[in-house]
Amino acid sequence: MEELRGDDRSSGVILHPTSLPGPYGIGDLGGEAYRWVDLLSESGTSMWQILPVGPTGYGDSPYQCFSAFAGNVNLVSPELLANDGLIDLPTSPGFPDDRVDYGAVIPWKREILANAFTGFEAGLGCPTLRSDFERFCDEQNWLDDYALFMAIKTEHGGGSWQDWPEEFRLRETGTIETFRRRHANTISRIRFSQFLFFRQWSSLHRHATDSGVRIIGDVPIFVAGDSADVWASPERFRLDSKRRPTVVAGVPPDYFSATGQLWGNPLYDWNHHAETRFAWWADRLRSTFEIADIARIDHFRAFADYWEIPAEADTAIDGVWRDGPGMAFFDAVRERLGALPIIAEDLGDLSDKVPELLARTGFPGMRVLTFAFSTDESDSFLPHNYPIETVAYTGTHDNDTTLGWWRTAPESQRAFAAHYLSIDPADPVGGFLEGLWASRAMFALAPLQDLLRLGSAARMNIPGTTDANWRWRLLSSQIADDGVSDQLQNLNERYGRASGSQVS
Repeated sequence: MEELRGDDRSSGVILHPTSLPGPYGIGDLGGEAYRWVDLLSESGTSMWQILPVGPTGYGDSPYQCFSAFAGNVNLVSPELLANDGLIDLPTSPGFPDDRVDYGAVIPWKREILANAFTGFEAGLGCPTLRSDFERFCDEQNWLDDYALFMAIKTEHGGGSWQDWPEEFRLRETGTIETFRRRHANTISRIRFSQFLFFRQWSSLHRHATDSGVRIIGDVPIFVAGDSADVWASPERFRLDSKRRPTVVAGVPPDYFSATGQLWGNPLYDWNHHAETRFAWWADRLRSTFEIADIARIDHFRAFADYWEIPAEADTAIDGVWRDGPGMAFFDAVRERLGALPIIAEDLGDLSDKVPELLARTGFPGMRVLTFAFSTDESDSFLPHNYPIETVAYTGTHDNDTTLGWWRTAPESQRAFAAHYLSIDPADPVGGFLEGLWASRAMFALAPLQDLLRLGSAARMNIPGTTDANWRWRLLSSQIADDGVSDQLQNLNERYGRASGSQVS
């Protein structure tokens, strides 16, 4: 791995795999994913940014996963399972094409994976499959805890582990070992499903590497409270003797919310992590770099300082700022892993400690162009103010699409944007793309929805809500009909971003 360099002038597209087209209700790691990589490569676009690919929990959010290490098995391709000889190619029950219906997809995929495990147990599949599976199980030190956690969760109706009977919640040895023996087949099936995910993902990642496309993964700084990570290793988190959080994560009141945001994730015991030289975190980042080439760390500021909220609080108002682990964290992780190709998500109101830490790490920060038009020409989100070591976006998964922003922004902001970007009223999004690709930023990226000129109905997430998020899907016809490849190629060639052009 290499650290990210300011002279690497590249471009990319944000598209979560769940949004890929296909007949099976949710995007997956099969043929459409390979075709997507090919489109990026052929257009000179050298980066594909994804959201976290862990097993999603409440609200289907990729930022609330049952594990910081496991994969989302709903992304496993039935087509590739059939190619492996593990199942017969299934017939889709008629899922919608334009959105993910998680309530229908998840049980259907669960049955497909169960059939694949049955086929594997019956000796189907390639001759090396069993030895490959055994090697995978030996190499993944998180796998046993995760498979056990998910098996117990299934047995208790999917409820949070903090609502399990005490003997399971506190991992009493006799209870756990008895459960492990009685449910050995279920635990093996969960392990095998993880093996299938990582087998398919590794193949896709190799194809991307061979095609000159780097994958940007996403690392949420906090893990979900209802996760194998917290259940299996409570000493790493601020919990009481009953394994309940004493303090939780969030952000204080600001312009957007008078009560702040109460995320509820358990906070780390940073003293414990420091005593172990941040070994768990090094393992976590190592696992990220096994499936991606670059890691975007979400809420990077918490390494400098974070908002600590009492667990019993109803809002985020009564919190307090605490110092994060700072540069000691990154020094220790670099000792273990070497170079760290990391993008730091440094958006929002920041203390002076955050840019200081960012400068010391050498990581590029982020800018979002639709944030730029509420003040004046001194705004740091305007392209002429970008440092070269910047990763610039038209928008992210948490923002409205650029067309949605244009339609709803205050008139003063639209007028500023129209003047600054020389916008053609017939294609306002085009002005944003041109302005971003032309900027000094080392990387320029846009969500695919912006290249397709889609409105608010296509946004991926509305923060603070739990309904109807993470569902948007691309239709197969949209890529060709809207000339995405030609757009990207023209932008990349015009602004020197084709497959990592060097800054002059």
